[in-house]
Amino acid sequence: MTATEPAASDAIVADTVPQPAPGATPPRTPLIARAAAELVGTAALVAVVVGSGIQATELTDDVALQLLANSTATVFGLGVLITLLGPVSGAHFNPAVTLAEWWTARRGGAGVTARELAVYVPAQIAGAIAGAILADAMFGEPLVKWSTHDRSAGNLLLGEVVATAGLILLIFGLAKSDRLRFAPVAVASYIGAAYWFTSSTSFANPAVTIGRAFTDTFAGIAPSSVAGFIAMQLIGAVVGLALVAVIFMRGKTEQDQPAA
Repeated sequence: MTATEPAASDAIVADTVPQPAPGATPPRTPLIARAAAELVGTAALVAVVVGSGIQATELTDDVALQLLANSTATVFGLGVLITLLGPVSGAHFNPAVTLAEWWTARRGGAGVTARELAVYVPAQIAGAIAGAILADAMFGEPLVKWSTHDRSAGNLLLGEVVATAGLILLIFGLAKSDRLRFAPVAVASYIGAAYWFTSSTSFANPAVTIGRAFTDTFAGIAPSSVAGFIAMQLIGAVVGLALVAVIFMRGKTEQDQPAA
């Protein structure tokens, strides 16, 4: 027997170990691990957003440079987090994305179940709050200080609809076209661009919005503005799903054509 030939004992072990049926769905990561990934990922994302905002304001008084530093850090941080945690939980870090996935699953597509939805969303919100507190702690700011940055103007609310609709269109468009492997670069790039082309600087995320209310710094949002932002984000998610349904509409095959 050569070194490349399997031992008889190996063959026996292989025969006795249960093997998945051909084409069977592989086992998913345990829900607790996915919830932890969503909590840690959202916390890290908010820490990047808030921390880079604090750092930027300490380095320069130029608001354009502050926003450039904040958006650049967010692009790199988000890309890394999606690459790292995407294989575990899908790297939602965003209740709007999770809700959209749950809705598509109800309509017969792939997505999270109601039980997963009930676990993901609280984990994302808790992570966002923890991330804001962590960023404040790292820079010697009060751990919890409600933001005084009012963002209730109508043009900002419209910006959130646009930002969230674009994000949902991008994510689910990638899924429909079998290009989710590009999500780390594509999603991070979109958020970086939306920092600049939307009036609201693209929160596009209910959990992040809640977390950013806990810090009275560059990236903060006044608690009185949170409900309006979240409402517009949810509207944006609906608009985004509608755009996906129209743009990525599947054509009829010959089998689908009615008989003559």
